[in-house]
Amino acid sequence: MTFHADTVPARSQTGSRPGPVEALANLLAGNRRFVAGRPRYGHHVANAAASSRAQQPYAVVVGCIDSRVPLEAVFDQNFGSICVVRAGGHVLDRSIVGSIEFAVGELDVSLVMVLGHERCGAIASTIEAMRSGDIPSGSLGYLVEQIEPSVTAVGIHDPDVEHKALRQHVARTVESLRKVDRLAEADRVGRAHVVGAVYDLDTGQVTILNP
Repeated sequence: MTFHADTVPARSQTGSRPGPVEALANLLAGNRRFVAGRPRYGHHVANAAASSRAQQPYAVVVGCIDSRVPLEAVFDQNFGSICVVRAGGHVLDRSIVGSIEFAVGELDVSLVMVLGHERCGAIASTIEAMRSGDIPSGSLGYLVEQIEPSVTAVGIHDPDVEHKALRQHVARTVESLRKVDRLAEADRVGRAHVVGAVYDLDTGQVTILNP
């Protein structure tokens, strides 16, 4: 389903937490505070203790392991606000998809965001491996295998291949999640949506792709 603000409920079915549109607005507002240097939340023990009981997150963010992209900070979110799932190049596997399904089905989050970032090492390494023909084996090879179709779609010789392949990979990841049965059903009834975005390492800004 296409993400349209005018066709999605503003709140979840329970009315206790933000719906998909409000969830996305909350994340982007937090990112604006982060970019402006005016964060609302500090990560300290008092906040942790206040949120240590039953959790009520409203979004799950699927991101890369890159140490320069701490997701709670990027979106200026307090303890208990968002679930975070991270893997190299935000590559999906069964455990990650299962974690997202749990967040949507059991924790009632209304938004799944796939967040790529500029100058992603996993993207760059895949491009280098494809150009050299030296594809790593084992689990590292799995990351390359999952990112390779996005590089191929752009074209390995495109002068802007890294920039374009990143966005292609985010879009492919979003589409893969939208085809998961539980997520597709949540999307169909307007309870939860999947969106893609890119984080700019230089400015700190998050940009939604094809909103």
